[in-house]
Amino acid sequence: MTIRPLAFLALALVARAAEPAAPNFSQWVHPGPDGKLVYKSDAQGNRIPDFSNVGYRGGGVALPDVPVQAVVEPAAGDAGARIQASIDRVSKMPADARGWRGAVLLKRGRHPIAGSIWLHTGGVVLRGEGQGDDGTVLVATGATQRSLIVLGGREPRPASDENGEPIERDVPYAARGLRHAIMDSYVPVGARILHLNDADGLAVGEEIVIRRPSPAAWIHDIGMDRIPPAEGKTVVQWKPGSKDLLFNRAITAISGRAIAVDAPLVNSLEGRYGGGEVVAAERDGSLREVGVENLRGDSEFSSSTDERHGWVFVEVVAVHNGWVRGVTSVHFGYSCVYVHKASRAVTVDSCSCLDPVSQITGGRRYSFALDGQLTLVEHCYARNGRHDFVMHSVAAGPNVFFDCLAEEVHADSGPHHRWSAGVLYDNVRIVPPRQASDRRRGDGALNIQNRGNMGSGHGWAGANQVAWNCTAYEMIVEQPPTAQNWAIGCRAVVHRGDAYWESFGRPVAPQSLFLAQLRERLGR
Repeated sequence: MTIRPLAFLALALVARAAEPAAPNFSQWVHPGPDGKLVYKSDAQGNRIPDFSNVGYRGGGVALPDVPVQAVVEPAAGDAGARIQASIDRVSKMPADARGWRGAVLLKRGRHPIAGSIWLHTGGVVLRGEGQGDDGTVLVATGATQRSLIVLGGREPRPASDENGEPIERDVPYAARGLRHAIMDSYVPVGARILHLNDADGLAVGEEIVIRRPSPAAWIHDIGMDRIPPAEGKTVVQWKPGSKDLLFNRAITAISGRAIAVDAPLVNSLEGRYGGGEVVAAERDGSLREVGVENLRGDSEFSSSTDERHGWVFVEVVAVHNGWVRGVTSVHFGYSCVYVHKASRAVTVDSCSCLDPVSQITGGRRYSFALDGQLTLVEHCYARNGRHDFVMHSVAAGPNVFFDCLAEEVHADSGPHHRWSAGVLYDNVRIVPPRQASDRRRGDGALNIQNRGNMGSGHGWAGANQVAWNCTAYEMIVEQPPTAQNWAIGCRAVVHRGDAYWESFGRPVAPQSLFLAQLRERLGR
């Protein structure tokens, strides 16, 4: 069970008590006379997108209970080889009709691990008997910075480079050679229909990639080829082709040369910037039907600033339809869960990242970090982190953080750098250190902004992102050229920015946009 401190409950009660008797609806999304959601669009047709397709199997699908096929008891000495052998044995079992092979159950107690555990085959679940101190505790031993559990990908590697920038693991797709130009002069945010030069070779149900290019003209128009210099460090200007967005989608309908896809686009496609293309994609080798659940991870360390120890508890490298639920990490230096660019349709549910051990500076303490798309992080908690609910570079979206709380925060949450697109922060609460003397500027913030020359030249961090009924000590929400950002029903001590602000200081109805969208798509 996720830690739910009194502050979490108090904030929730205050939010509910503050709501007026008559619903305070947003002009951007509100129920119409028939109860269905009505969306306001701008002059080009851009609107707040439907975020309900995020998570395991496209959202709104219960996480499965996969039968146990192997059991590992705690024992003296390094448990890594015994756990890996059980995973390997279950991985060789035939998958059933649902794609499941079986779960490896780690019994209650402490399991020291000197290396890493690797889930390399779909249909396998790693399960414990509780995320508390008295549950199943995996202990990262030794003085090696590493990920403890890795899902998909190849060998575990550090999460970030020497500059604190995340290391990308795998490419999101492999092309089959079929490429189709998108003929629309403008495709707005929220759209699901594309008109192609032809639809030859495409089929309903097929997985595709929609590529939105990043030409020099676009980079110039948003000012990212002239990021101001910073004293004492190198600032990297954005290069043409380096910020392409790759949207993984499935075709739901074909009519002539028009196709419909299962989840909306969360960045516009503009003819003046090269439009876009649809690429028929091969199955990409990502794991399917894989999960980690009901576990606790702890990392040995030698001092409060030690960085040669467990770094990431669960690293989701290449997964399509997977989950991490009921997991707690303690003392890891980077994150509890890190979802990489080659992953999608992942649910992270009821997890906690507690008291990381590292220096408090760049490239550390990203409690729940997303680089992929169609990912749902819900009911999660962080304590003593920096960037707790954070997006990395050129994450295609949509992605959702729902009903999450971070306390004793030493930096800000939000998109961290270089144009991540289509994120919903829904009822997210960010609380700075309790002692004013421990606070620095920006601690306890939720920001969607141009970060300029921060890092190695982060620039515009996020586009087409929504903060809905969120609470933070500080909020900066800005409007990037060629895109939108929204802050609706939010509260903060300090706030600024030229985004679409609405009903500041007063929550709106529905309380959760994500749940309202999910309910409309699937019913109650």
